[in-house]
Amino acid sequence: MTRAPTPELDDLDVRTLALREATRLFAERGVAGTSLQAVADAVGVSKPTLVYHFGSKDGLREAVLEQLLGHWQDELPRIMAAATAGGPRLEALLDALYAFFLEDRSRALLLLREALDRPDAFRALLRQHLTPWTGLLTQAMRAGQAAGMAHHKADPEAFVQILITTAIGVLAIGDRANALLSPEPSVDTQLSELTRIARAALHPHPQEA
Repeated sequence: MTRAPTPELDDLDVRTLALREATRLFAERGVAGTSLQAVADAVGVSKPTLVYHFGSKDGLREAVLEQLLGHWQDELPRIMAAATAGGPRLEALLDALYAFFLEDRSRALLLLREALDRPDAFRALLRQHLTPWTGLLTQAMRAGQAAGMAHHKADPEAFVQILITTAIGVLAIGDRANALLSPEPSVDTQLSELTRIARAALHPHPQEA
């Protein structure tokens, strides 16, 4: 969709709108299938304006991913500090994850595309932005295990990996793949079930300990 020209946009508005529209178009069409002109048209500015702000389409792509992943550099430590160990911390993490990606479903789909299209670059971005903070989650799980608050057989790294990637998968394609079932489970229902499964896996019944 092309926006009407908006000459009153300031630099901050242009960057904000460009990042939002680029996220949507890159997710829908792929980066290779999206021209810089298409993003400019969606924002309502000229292509040279985007070049001024981002340098190139690759520069815009990097800015989109930096914003998307950089969000968690602030959010994960905040969650860890605000929530207590064990279940409340897990649920706080999942609630924040769900809210962020439900706010703009293109974000999750874009991550899947990047993981498939540029696996090495994507891995490098994850290491740069998220590894220090996901390490806090695995440390918290180990502390919970030592205190008898989490299942002693759980593998913290595998647990966090599966939880995050499954959530992103549901958020990206959960309403496309639900045709497998009838009645079709909504994305909200799928996410609620994921939280229930994660809670049950981390805090089993006594006989399962």
